[in-house]
Amino acid sequence: MKDLHYLLALHSVEYLGPSALQKLFDYYGSFEAIWNAPINEIAKFKPLPKALDNFKTAKKELDPQDYYETLIKKGISVLTIFDENYPELLKEIHGAPMILYYKGNLNDEILEKCFGVVGTRMPTGYGRLVTEKLTRELACAGLTIVSGLARGVDTIAHATTIEENGKTIAVLGGGLSKIFPPENIHLAEKIASGFGAVITEFPPNYPHLAGNFPARNRIISGLSKGILVTEAAEDSGSLITARLALEQNREVFAVPGPITSDMSMGTSSLLKEGAKLVMNASDILDELGVKTVVSDPVTTSNLSESEKEILDFIKNEPKHIDEIARNFKTPVAEISGLLLKLEIAGIVKNLGGGNYTRI
Repeated sequence: MKDLHYLLALHSVEYLGPSALQKLFDYYGSFEAIWNAPINEIAKFKPLPKALDNFKTAKKELDPQDYYETLIKKGISVLTIFDENYPELLKEIHGAPMILYYKGNLNDEILEKCFGVVGTRMPTGYGRLVTEKLTRELACAGLTIVSGLARGVDTIAHATTIEENGKTIAVLGGGLSKIFPPENIHLAEKIASGFGAVITEFPPNYPHLAGNFPARNRIISGLSKGILVTEAAEDSGSLITARLALEQNREVFAVPGPITSDMSMGTSSLLKEGAKLVMNASDILDELGVKTVVSDPVTTSNLSESEKEILDFIKNEPKHIDEIARNFKTPVAEISGLLLKLEIAGIVKNLGGGNYTRI
């Protein structure tokens, strides 16, 4: 775009939303013409009073070219809805973002097989386990894992994808200069360093406000061929993402959970509403028409009889090391050694607090 810097400058004006910008663009024909238009003319389009005040201030204090160069210096790239390489799936949704700011790589290969993985910010041991397992299998099958960089399931999905050397896209609810939550700053940097991209529709310094997240969620689902909810309470924000996905004609998948767990109520509701039940990644890949074989990472052929018995004992639910030791009438120290060996082999996972489960 020859007048990209003017679009960016206009987009930085708080309260001058995409609808108002589109109306102005339809009238003036270019973003440069909008920027240079007299304020009294802009007022005729009845933007929000705050938007008009902010526009006046921006015209006095902000130079569009300097602003654009500042973004470049910060390592921020920009993709607009007018660009040929704007994500095709995202362009289809109602209210597609006019601008995507991003760090990292958004090439066609990454955008081609996007799939969303979302869920609660407070996953149980079960939720962490199924999120890791399914994300790992989906990433190994070549899907780009899209999530929201939030605490909990989102973080697990991004981190697991990176562990498998896969590709992931983190969609923010605020600007790239203000990564939230702060403990995920390093994760965001890691993603942008070669594992995908961190993206947002909000200008770089825009705060991460609660009201931004439904808008963020529509981008997660809009980019994706489908959405998987691994664990969610009844009031989880991830259900918003799932329902937006349905509105956008995307496939919605959910993992069944224990009926006694509040963290399974959201996924149970989705399953009642027609979401596809997921027991393994093949349930998703088959539905999406992705022709690949997901191999089971668990290999038991070289295990001792004692190790196989432990695996059988913990296969259906996590067990505490003391319970395992009592069951086999074996000292805890000996059980600990066997569990460590199984954990190193990638067959058992330590859930913390002395609890172990089979992967």
